[in-house]
Formats: sequence, structure tokens, C-alpha cells
Amino acid sequence: MGRGSAIVLLVCFLVLHSEMARAATYTVGGRGGWTFNTVAWPNGKRFRTGDTLVFNYSPSAHNVVVVDKVGYDSCTTPRGAKVYRSGKDQIRLVRGQNYFICNYVGHCQSGMKIAVNAA
Repeated sequence: MGRGSAIVLLVCFLVLHSEMARAATYTVGGRGGWTFNTVAWPNGKRFRTGDTLVFNYSPSAHNVVVVDKVGYDSCTTPRGAKVYRSGKDQIRLVRGQNYFICNYVGHCQSGMKIAVNAA
């Protein structure tokens, strides 16, 4: 490998490392975890692309579903939606709006949903 290639690799590593260093981890709902009435939890927080949301909950009582705006607004799970069930899910934010609901009957309607905008 020539000197120019080594410099390019070093620059790529430094850029990637700085992006990773800026990524933050947020526990959804704080100490209470992913539960009812979390819809306002994102308020006042600044999220960035690559930040990680940690959803802590009892897997026998809840889940986390990644939905689109229609699914979020209507509390419905679109066909093919990603459903998490571990009780300790870690989900990396993508640029723009990120929507999450619990699709157990009545849970989303009771405020168990969040919308997060990542810059």
C-alpha cells in the first residue's frame, strides 16, 4: 500500500471515529422505561442520525414496532414492519422521522408510542 492510500485510510478512520464518538445513547422513558404515556418523552431532546434508543420493558407485556407516520398516527402495524421483543432493544436512529409503537392491544392508543426526529 502506498503512502497516499494510507493517508486516505487514516482520514476515513478519523471521520468514522468522530461520527461514532458523537453518537449518543438514550433510554426511552428514562428510569421508567418503555411504558404508557411516553409520547412526550422525546420533547426537549436533540437527536442525531446514528444515536441509539434503548427500549427497556417486560417482553411479556410489551414490544417495540418500527412504523411509518401512518402506522404511528393510526396505531397500526404495517405489513413487514420490524417488531422487537427482547425487552432490551437497541435501535439506531436514521436521518429524519423515526416512529415507534407498542402494538399490544390498546397500548399505542394509551400513549405507548414515540416520534423522534434525527438530524
